Amino acid sequence: MGETEGVSTPHVPRHFASDNYAGAHPEVLEALGAANVGHAPAYGDDPHTAHLQDVVRAHFGSAAVAYPVFNGTGANVVALQAMLPRWGAVICSASAHVNTDENAAPERVGGLKLLTVPTPDGRLTPELVARQAHGFGDVHRAQPGVVSLTQSTELGTVYRPEDVRALVDQAHALGMRVHVDGARLSNAAARLGLPLRAFTTDVGVDVVSLGGTKNGLLFGEAVVVLDPAAVDGVGYLRKSGMQLASKMRFVSAQLVALYEGDLWLRSAAHANAMADRLRAGVDALGLDVTLPTEANAVFVRLPADVAAALRRRWRFYDWDPTDGTVRLMCAFDTTTQDVDDLLSALGDALAAR
Repeated sequence: MGETEGVSTPHVPRHFASDNYAGAHPEVLEALGAANVGHAPAYGDDPHTAHLQDVVRAHFGSAAVAYPVFNGTGANVVALQAMLPRWGAVICSASAHVNTDENAAPERVGGLKLLTVPTPDGRLTPELVARQAHGFGDVHRAQPGVVSLTQSTELGTVYRPEDVRALVDQAHALGMRVHVDGARLSNAAARLGLPLRAFTTDVGVDVVSLGGTKNGLLFGEAVVVLDPAAVDGVGYLRKSGMQLASKMRFVSAQLVALYEGDLWLRSAAHANAMADRLRAGVDALGLDVTLPTEANAVFVRLPADVAAALRRRWRFYDWDPTDGTVRLMCAFDTTTQDVDDLLSALGDALAAR
């Protein structure tokens, strides 16, 4: 993705806290404008939402069905509710977004128990899942029914297709389903150099929460059902969960703009490339990078005074205050100049110690 495409105003600061900080991609805004013509039937009975089904099937296969929603938390809650009975439980990593950043929405709103396991790099393995995949038939324990994995993970790592297949095979053998929180699914695909279905549909995943907001949408995600037998009542749950947009054409038009062509891949690949550039610069400064850089995030330990110096200009997140680890996140509109300016300031702060 070139830096001359005008994806942001040069004089407006770009931060490294989250890809949610980025604005909407101009091509998405153009699609919104094109959709804002005349009247269209409400609640999804519109041409844009109908066309979205074709776009999603092109990526995920002929059985895929998309249910547009407002946001990622809504997508995850609706998906998990539809995959589980009232007494069901979800096995996920302790660092998963559904566990750490959704204010217990799967539990408060969805009424589901989360069964977490610690992971060294954010990725579940069959061995880790086995720690919670037990107690079937025990009325005293919430019944494990879904394994939810995040792609790419909250720690910036990526599952390979064989990793997902191993989890799917284990889950299905136990009568469980597999959900993928794909808020950054595009970043994973860009890193792997694979189509979206290669590590979802083709390896047996049942349901995907398909991201949009972190990759250039103004708002909007989608619950994408890959196996209709894995869910029940998605449409009803979307309404009762306050995720059914009356003017759905404006959610669907954005998703079509992102996924019909290659915008999803261009944007994600650019964000990843900026993270690679940032990682290389951080390595050159001799700093301790705590996790692999496989998507669009860099995790690095910064001395407190250095972090404070950078915060005079940029926002970023403290990840582990106990050891000074911060997360530096790149987005579709991050430029090489943004990265180089941060690295220059980081070098100056280190030299001034």
